[in-house]
Formats: sequence, C-alpha cells, structure tokens
Amino acid sequence: MRGFLFGIILTLIVLVAGGYFLLKSGRVSFSADQEPSAFEEHLAMSAVDASTERNAPAQKNPVPTDEADLVAGAQLYLNHCAGCHGLPSNPEGQFGRSFNPPVPAFFKEPPDMPENQNFYIIQHGIRWTGMPAWKKTLNDGQIWQLVTFLSNVQKLPPAVLKELALPAGDPAAAAPASPAAPGMQMH
Repeated sequence: MRGFLFGIILTLIVLVAGGYFLLKSGRVSFSADQEPSAFEEHLAMSAVDASTERNAPAQKNPVPTDEADLVAGAQLYLNHCAGCHGLPSNPEGQFGRSFNPPVPAFFKEPPDMPENQNFYIIQHGIRWTGMPAWKKTLNDGQIWQLVTFLSNVQKLPPAVLKELALPAGDPAAAAPASPAAPGMQMH
C-alpha cells in the first residue's frame, strides 16, 4: 500500500514539474491569433463560469426595465462596449474578432447568465481575455443600466435602437476604430 501511495505522489510531482517546465521553457504559445485547444477552451470557460458563480453576490437588479433606463444603458454600451461587442448594424465588429477567446457578439447571442453574474463580470472584468474591470470607470447604477440593456438586447424598443444607430456618414459605422486611434477606449 505504501508503494502505491508513493507512486501516486511521485506521478503527481512529475506531472506538475513537467507542466512547469513546458510553461517556463516557452513551449506553450500564448499568441492571441492562435486557436486554443478544445481542452484549453473547456478548462478556461469552466474556470470562469465557476469563479463567476462563486463570487457574484446574490443581488437583484435595482434598475427598472423602462425606456429611459434602456436608452441610458444603450448610451453606455455605445460608448464603452460596442467597439468590441458589436451593434445591430455590425454585430461582429472587426476589433471584437481580433480577441482570442472571441468576444461575445451580443446582437447575435445575448448574454445567457443571471443578471447578478453579468453585473459581476462588467464590474470586475475577466483576466487574460481583454474584458476590463469597469468599476473604476462606471458606478454601480451605470453598470446595472448596462446589465438591464444586455438583458433586453433582443427586444429593444425603437427609441433604444435609434440610440444605437450611427449616422450614415460616420466611418465607425463601417468598421470600428483601430486600437491605436485617439480616444478609443480599450475593452
């Protein structure tokens, strides 16, 4: 029995040491333009989901689903999120597709998580994905307005859709600005 336990412990030590060697020797690529393996993607998404479920406080959205708050949420989305997450006229913007893992395109697939978890992600961001923590830029009320907007993104009233429509001559309507453009907010 002692030999069996020793074998298990030795195997675990060899696996951890081997993984450490692979990472430290640069044999694992962290290039954003390289597709992650199915195992890496599954592991990372499972870890993000578990962390969000565990750490997001159980709280109710205090923002009503009325036109004024949806318009305010749309303005915040347009100013802080649309460059990566898209617009009705351009659901998969060029800038959002440059991330790996890909940025969710909310006008193609709305968020499918509870509002408290969506609030938590907007507030704290997701490390190594490009999703920043907005808690130092937006207050809780503004984040809840964004959550309300995202929760209703598939059934927005005309006034809110009008808020998201860019003027026809606006070059941003064709493609998002490059990351180096002045005034561009990184997401």
